[in-house]
Amino acid sequence: MIKKSVSALLLVAILLIQPLILVSCGKPRRFKAYDLNSFDTATTVIGYARTRGEFNEVSDRIFERLRHYHRLFDIYHKYDGIENLCTVNSLEGGEHRTVTVHRDIIDMLLYAKETYELTGGVLNVAMGSVLSIWHEYRTAGLDDPMNAALPPMSALLSAAEHVSLDSLVIDEAASTVTLTDPHLTLDVGAIAKGWAVEQIARELEADKISGYVLNVGGNIRIIGEQAGGEPWSVGIENPFGDPSEPYLKYLSLKTSAVVTSGSYQRFYVVGGKSYHHIIDPATLMPSERYTSLSIVCRDSGLGDALSTALFCMSIEDGRALVATLEGVEVMWVTPDGKITTTDGFSALEMPNAHRG
Repeated sequence: MIKKSVSALLLVAILLIQPLILVSCGKPRRFKAYDLNSFDTATTVIGYARTRGEFNEVSDRIFERLRHYHRLFDIYHKYDGIENLCTVNSLEGGEHRTVTVHRDIIDMLLYAKETYELTGGVLNVAMGSVLSIWHEYRTAGLDDPMNAALPPMSALLSAAEHVSLDSLVIDEAASTVTLTDPHLTLDVGAIAKGWAVEQIARELEADKISGYVLNVGGNIRIIGEQAGGEPWSVGIENPFGDPSEPYLKYLSLKTSAVVTSGSYQRFYVVGGKSYHHIIDPATLMPSERYTSLSIVCRDSGLGDALSTALFCMSIEDGRALVATLEGVEVMWVTPDGKITTTDGFSALEMPNAHRG
């Protein structure tokens, strides 16, 4: 996954925290917990429980599960006793080896193949060779802004010859992964975090745990409703940084996910122009269509994938794709500030009088 900045990711979609109302002993109260140890970002858990200890049991479980997925999906670091995506990407004698991995890696990569087909190849976890070049130049540019430079197109084109998802071979029965192209590497930054959040949410739902919100670096997953039966309030941040209007939209939601991608989140500047991290596979350059794009749907993994894929599509193509899916709403924000939404998006918005 691409290493992510905590400060940047906190600018995605911010959960609006309403004032805590203290209630009589024994009735659910709202609690909050934080963690900084997963997916290189900040995680906030908000939920209702009768005691702090009861809440801590749930939040600690969430944080531990996130750390589990973080270690498995990390493409930059190896961990003792774990075969993760970093080891899958590694070469031995100039070749990738067949790696026996945890079933969670198998399931996530199978889902990544599904989203590849769904998006017509726009969401491609085999783009690591291209994305790693951008990551290298972006990191260097941030470290030394005076000498920031763009990757040579010749290098990007050469890397783009090694992004075929057919070179990712998954053997479910043996629980192995093999990359048959020695120049191909995986980058699951557009899907892994959302997929992990969704798995955790489903585990909690299976155990009848409700009234919680997971905010993992701006990737929000709502589990149920508030203790009084009210929906949760979610604000989608204004990407243009207007202090008088910090949020573009305020949503009223139960059991759903909100994921936002934006050109204002992770970028560096070359020659006075900013270049962000969402790379269009058609041009091998950062997509310039939108400043912000938000997905609201039931599945956090799907929302994560769509927020990146639709960022590289026209609004017309994005609408056509979403029309094939149930319960997915989108908000596009173009660089000139124009907001376009799918037909059902307005039904999710809060009335002005009820905004937190």
